[in-house]
Amino acid sequence: MKINIPVQETIKKRNSVRSYEARKLSAQDKEKLMAYAASITNPFGVKVNFHIVEKDLEGKDVKLGTYGVIKGATTFLGVSVENTQLGLEAAGYAFENLVLYATHMGLGTVWLAATFSRDNFTSAMGIKENDLFPAISPVGYPAEKKSLRESIMRKAMKSDQRKPWKDIFFKDSFFNPLTEQEAGEYASALEMLRLAPSATNAQPWRVIKQENAFHFYETHNVNARPEEKLIKRVDVGIGLSHFHQTALENGLSGKFEKLPQDNIDILENTNYIISFKY
Repeated sequence: MKINIPVQETIKKRNSVRSYEARKLSAQDKEKLMAYAASITNPFGVKVNFHIVEKDLEGKDVKLGTYGVIKGATTFLGVSVENTQLGLEAAGYAFENLVLYATHMGLGTVWLAATFSRDNFTSAMGIKENDLFPAISPVGYPAEKKSLRESIMRKAMKSDQRKPWKDIFFKDSFFNPLTEQEAGEYASALEMLRLAPSATNAQPWRVIKQENAFHFYETHNVNARPEEKLIKRVDVGIGLSHFHQTALENGLSGKFEKLPQDNIDILENTNYIISFKY
C-alpha cells in the first residue's frame, strides 16, 4: 500500500538529524505519528511492531543512552519483528515508511542500529524476548544548529554522498552496468533507492534488471561480523521501501517474489534477497 505522502519529494527532503531541541514531542504530533504507524503495511506479509518511549528530562528513568551520538532528543521510536524469513527486510521497509511520514510532518529522525544502549531500550520499549530489535530513531524537532560531533560524523561518513549508478545497478549480470535509459519507467524508483540511508552509509544494495524483473541483493565486506550482515538486510529493506513506494507513486504495478537465480553469477559476499516482477 502506498504511504499517503508525496514520496519522492519527501525522500529528497529527508536527512539524518542528530541534534534536537530539548523538548518532548507534542501530544498532537505523537498521536498523529503513532496513528499512522498503526496503518503501515509491508509487501512481505511480515508483522512489524513499532514502539515509542519518552526519556525523562530529569534523568529519573532508565538511562536511554546513544553514546553521545544524539543531542537533545527526548522521544525515541523503535522497530521489532519476529525472526522470520524477510523479517529484517520488512522491518527496514516499514520503519522507513514511518521515518518518511515523520519527515513529511516536519520532524527529524535518524536510523540508529549500533549506537544505542540496546539492553536499556529493549526493557523500556517492552521488546519481546525472542524478537529481533534492529534499530531505533530519535524523533523530534531539529535544532537550528548541528552539534560539532554531528558535523564531524557527517563529514567522516560522507553522509551526503551516494554511489553512482554504475556501481549498484546492472543489466543481466553484475558485469554490465544498467543505464537510466535502460531502466525506463523504473529509473526514478531506482534513483530513490540510490538515495536511501544505510548504516555507516555503506549502501549495501545491488540490483540486476533482467527481462521483466528487478533482482535485489545485499553485499558486505568479507570480514563483516554476523550482526553487521543482519543490519545490511535492514538497509536493503529501507532501499526496497524507496523503490516500491516510488513505483506506486508513479502508477507502476508489480509484486515482490523469490525468483530463480540459476542463470546469474552472484558475486562473493553477496546474497540474493528478493525480486520485483512487473
